Order: sequence, then C-alpha cells, then structure tokens
Amino acid sequence: MSLCSERSLRRRVAALAVVVAMACTSCGYALAGRGSFLPVSIRTIGIPTFTNSTAYFEIAQILTEKVRTEFIGRGHYQILPEGTGVDALLTGQVTGISVAPASFTQQQQASRYIITITASIELRDTKTDAVLWNNPSMSFQEEYDAASTVSPTDPAAFFGQESNAVQRVTTEFARAVVNAILEAF
Repeated sequence: MSLCSERSLRRRVAALAVVVAMACTSCGYALAGRGSFLPVSIRTIGIPTFTNSTAYFEIAQILTEKVRTEFIGRGHYQILPEGTGVDALLTGQVTGISVAPASFTQQQQASRYIITITASIELRDTKTDAVLWNNPSMSFQEEYDAASTVSPTDPAAFFGQESNAVQRVTTEFARAVVNAILEAF
C-alpha cells in the first residue's frame, strides 16, 4: 500500500470516527413521561369532576375519570377527587362536543363521523394561587364509522358507535392533557 493510500485511509477512518462520535452525543431529547416541570412541592393533585356546558349527558364525568386515571398511571402524584387539602387543583369545563358527518355513501347517507370535544383546563398551585398550566380551548377529534345496520336510521346503531368514539376520544384527550401538564408543551 502506498503512503498516499495509507494517509487517505487514515483520514477516512478519522472522519468516520468523528461522525460516529457526533452521532453518539446527546441531542437533547428525552423519552416522554420521564419527568415533570411541576414544582417539587406539588405532590397531591385534586381533580374534582369537570363542569359540563354541553347537552351530552355525563361527558364531564367520563373525561374527568380518564384524566384521573392517566395521572394515576404516571405514578408520580397522589390524585384526589376533591379540591381541598391538595397542593394543586386541576379544573376543567367541557365547553363543546359535536358530531358531524365526515364521509357519505353513494346514497348520501353518512358513513363516517367526526366527534370533537373542546374543554377549558387549568392547573393551579393552591399554596401560591399561581396558574401552573392552562388551555382555555383544548380540542380533540376522533373519527368513527357509522354502523352498518338493516335501517340506516336506526338510532341504536348510531349511538352505540358514538359511545365507543366518546370512550376513545376522551382517553386520547386525557392523555394529551396530562402530557401537556407534565411535559410542559
């Protein structure tokens, strides 16, 4: 092997080593859900039942329970259903829920729907009365297929699918709320 070839090979190896070293250094990202930006004084969070400004019965109870469950699943905080004797208070008001057709069959009957939930959510430090996090118009959507039944106007089929969609959208909504609070997005 010639002297020029050896030097060229060494340069390539050195360049490759630099590239590998740069790729191995930390880029600043971390796994989601590992930490929290909340003050260390926050150990207990009260999550009373959200209020409901919609005509959809029990949506606030369903959403509140999903948010509590999501916080409990993270395991860092004690979650209570009341707003007294806690370090922080998470309140919410479900301000809107809508169901709209997303696509239609050739007979112009809805074949897919979009359900949208909108809420105002706030986390407040009860000791300092400071707002730690809030979103006055948090919104989440879920699409679902209309049930195929003998009669396209069968209300049981529509509401059965809607109930499943509400369960899915409230689960994802709760996950988004908790992620936003704990990861400071």
